[in-house]
Amino acid sequence: MANSGVQLLGFGLSLTGIVGLIVGTILPQWKMSAYVGDSIITLATYQGLWMSCAFQSTGQLQCKIYDSILQLDSDLQATRALMIVGIIVSIAGLGVACMGMKCTTCGADDKVRKARTAMTGGIILLVGALCAVVACSWFAHNVIRAFYNPFTPVNTKFEFGAAIFIAWGGSFLDVLGGAMLAASCPRSKQVSKYPKSNSARSASSNNKEYV
Repeated sequence: MANSGVQLLGFGLSLTGIVGLIVGTILPQWKMSAYVGDSIITLATYQGLWMSCAFQSTGQLQCKIYDSILQLDSDLQATRALMIVGIIVSIAGLGVACMGMKCTTCGADDKVRKARTAMTGGIILLVGALCAVVACSWFAHNVIRAFYNPFTPVNTKFEFGAAIFIAWGGSFLDVLGGAMLAASCPRSKQVSKYPKSNSARSASSNNKEYV
């Protein structure tokens, strides 16, 4: 059986990773541009999964939520979907793993079943973290490809923002926590390879009743 300390550490890492995924998904700084073009008012623009923001020289940050989902490109829609699926699956896996941890009283009578439940929760967490990793990596690939594309105008080139790094960090913490919880796989019972001793055999023979 896995150590309860390892399970608690995996639970804590997974919980921190899920918080990072949620924060990274909400923040608009997935990609940013600090290019000062013809206008001297706007210093930087940010684009996220749900809104775009512009930071003014006066210190004000103005954000606008995307009006229609159908107007967004397919890459952004796919990133949105993968991040949402990753968060939902990770939360479900954390709930399943919580029921199988040694420190909980749910199903404490059957230790093997609890260990299998914790292992199942860890595997579900790994699936959710994989969805988030794919979403962040795909979004980063599109940013890099557009940045080095010679046909992309200079004032529309973007770099990585803070939100994508937060989401990346959360997904990797989710991977570590899920792996620790998945290590709760129960061991099979070992069968003794040695035969019974002669004394045990004689004792069993003496207990036989003869008619």
